[in-house]
Amino acid sequence: MDKTSSNVELPFPAPRSSRPEIMAEEIIERLTYRIGKDAQVAKPHDWLTATILVVRDRIIDRWMDSTRKVYKTGEKRVYYLSLEFLIGRLMRDAVSNLGLMSEIRDALTSLGVDVAVIAGLEPDAALGNGGLGRLAACFMESMATVEIPAYGYGIRYVHGLFRQQMADGWQVELPETWLAHGNPWEFERRESSYEIGFGGTVDTVGGYDDAPRYVWKPAERVIAMAYDTPIVGWRGKRVNTLRLWSAQPIDPILLDAFNAGDHIGALRESNKAESLTRVLYPADANPAGQELRLRQEFFFSSASLQDILRRHLQQYPDFTNLPDKVAIQLNDTHPAISIGELMRLLVDIHGVDFDESWEIVRKTFSYTNHTLLPEALESWPVPLFERLLPRHMQLVYAINTKILLEARKLKNFSETQIRSISLIDEGGERRVRMGNLAFVGSHSINGVSALHTDLMKVTVFQDLHTLYPTRINNKTNGITPRRWLMQCNPGLTSLIQDAIGDKFLDDTEALTDLEKFSSDSAFQDKFAAIKRTNKIALANLVGSRMGIRLDPSAMFDIQIKRIHEYKRQLLNIIEAVALYDQIRSHPELDWVPRVKLFAGKAAPSYHNAKLIIKLANDVARVINNDPSVRGLLKIVFIPNYNVSLAEIMVPAADLSEQISTAGMEASGTGNMKFALNGALTIGTLDGANVEMRDHVGEDNIVIFGLKADEVQKVRDEGHDPRAVIDQSPELAQALNAIATGVFSPDDRSRFTVLMDGIYNHDWFMVAADFDAYAAAQRSVDQIWSDPKSWYSKTILNTARMGWFSSDRTIRQYASEIWRA
Repeated sequence: MDKTSSNVELPFPAPRSSRPEIMAEEIIERLTYRIGKDAQVAKPHDWLTATILVVRDRIIDRWMDSTRKVYKTGEKRVYYLSLEFLIGRLMRDAVSNLGLMSEIRDALTSLGVDVAVIAGLEPDAALGNGGLGRLAACFMESMATVEIPAYGYGIRYVHGLFRQQMADGWQVELPETWLAHGNPWEFERRESSYEIGFGGTVDTVGGYDDAPRYVWKPAERVIAMAYDTPIVGWRGKRVNTLRLWSAQPIDPILLDAFNAGDHIGALRESNKAESLTRVLYPADANPAGQELRLRQEFFFSSASLQDILRRHLQQYPDFTNLPDKVAIQLNDTHPAISIGELMRLLVDIHGVDFDESWEIVRKTFSYTNHTLLPEALESWPVPLFERLLPRHMQLVYAINTKILLEARKLKNFSETQIRSISLIDEGGERRVRMGNLAFVGSHSINGVSALHTDLMKVTVFQDLHTLYPTRINNKTNGITPRRWLMQCNPGLTSLIQDAIGDKFLDDTEALTDLEKFSSDSAFQDKFAAIKRTNKIALANLVGSRMGIRLDPSAMFDIQIKRIHEYKRQLLNIIEAVALYDQIRSHPELDWVPRVKLFAGKAAPSYHNAKLIIKLANDVARVINNDPSVRGLLKIVFIPNYNVSLAEIMVPAADLSEQISTAGMEASGTGNMKFALNGALTIGTLDGANVEMRDHVGEDNIVIFGLKADEVQKVRDEGHDPRAVIDQSPELAQALNAIATGVFSPDDRSRFTVLMDGIYNHDWFMVAADFDAYAAAQRSVDQIWSDPKSWYSKTILNTARMGWFSSDRTIRQYASEIWRA
């Protein structure tokens, strides 16, 4: 029989043709029958959706193949639990990883459609804030790339993080409407829905002849409904799943109340359920906000664990082999309640013995810590926790008893050490410590840079490390080079291909072959031309959005990250004020033209962070409109920072600002993105900057300021910022100008709180590091003034950043933590 006969059954669908003419026909077919539009009247967003559907169909074949393979082989699955997934736009990512970019472009061109125009219409998924969420997105793509079977679990936020606008320089938070017109990438999985309970009581059953059983009877219930998005690995080798949970009420409308005339009250259950998945990081400065945050964390953790156990029981008779088949990674403390929830499910629902359950839990979970700030390690008031999750409170106490007895018996811990490791903080209001719960319930606790990991052992987890000395390990963060080089900087990617071939596309460490071109004048000229093209693109964006004209010949000095005092945007702004004074005072000097660009969002309840944004905008208004500066210095704060904006700003950067207070940034990944794209880094020895210096070389990075141990020493010995300010005329003058209202004539005392913080305690070492930072900036000017030296250094940055790929990080997780 002819093997191509239609009578022959294939195990999977035959591969779809990728010829441009076939794809063009498919786009028209989707436009007609899935969207209901004639090509003659179709709008750009219609073409976008039709194109996504064509690409999605090619993904589905590989997605199903990947899933079948795991069930067939029984491979261990990795489950990545994260409150954030900052995935950005997916079309270009998927098309690039499938190797279909030229075919899609040609197909759309034949239909009179510009792929760049429609790709720019795709909304950014508002599922994250900053580094934590972007790391999770990079990890998902890398897990698919290195062919690790994985699920990402999170929340399908309707609005997610707010959309940021400026009103007279102040941040204004507006709802992000990324789901307003649907999401063509996702699939609703109504069969994967689970009841999630809150509140209620715990009943004890039995206990006379048999061991007692505990039955939680929640007072409230909601339904968690799954929505799946395929995540494509490089070259389409594997497609994994991002499963996001949406909350739905059990009773969408209370008909009795509606018929009685209470039309608003009849929807209270719907509103209560839907509030769970509306907004990322609801403000928790009030009790209602705290409760909503805890509800969110339990909601997605419980749904995810029920889904994991259901999937496991489809293949295996019980949970004795759960740690052999399942690895659950907690991305920060947000999903730490999963430790208690898995214990509840095993003990109460599936009847597994408590001690056996604890061994299963500990061997299954691992925890990534992202902060050394004790206040950032989540904790919840015991009354709130007990009211909302009464059975979990019992389990927390039971786990705590087990841990504290072990510490007293095996390690002879002191009272101070016992208080330190306890899951209950009794230093004031009694609170449940989620960082401690994640630590004791995991077999692996990893930091995200070498420095951060070392500091974990002597700071926030010192006594837990003494109790469990083998659990803490390091996994330095990485970034996916597909998005952060190949997609966002195609010009540089092509230049590298021409110089060293294609090997780096599959192995980024092959970028080291580029080192021999660092001093090649012809290569430097091409490298500089690509950088200028990227800067023109950013300048055009700033011009169109903000009406500010930028000179692409100036140095583009960029700091983009979450607005926080420890990240020290304030230090950058104060140095800009000091530079402004110097330029006006010494017009005869040969100043380097510089554009300082900022972007980032401040938490709605973080007053000082919002003041820093206002200060940046006030300073920008004065400096940008002062003719005496002669255009030598401009300040720009670009609103509504997201992945798509980063993809334009990162390739355009000449100077990357990584200036956090040493010892306070866990890792950073923006630093890696900038350096990979040929920017010089100015930074402290904090987070992954330490390892970046080791890889790129001390001569190719500008390091300044106190080291982590020196910061601690200054604090311990008693820091006197006023004395430091008095000895620094430039700093004193800049602080005085800000404090006396030079940049805020409408409200002279606007920035008093910010300046008082520097004068009175300077916790974030702004004054302590100012002179070193200003000197480092002038050394940057000197390097910039010698283009050959500048481009030699920046080319070496690109050449030596291959190690910071998230593929490398994931391989380390897989071999050393997950055993996958």
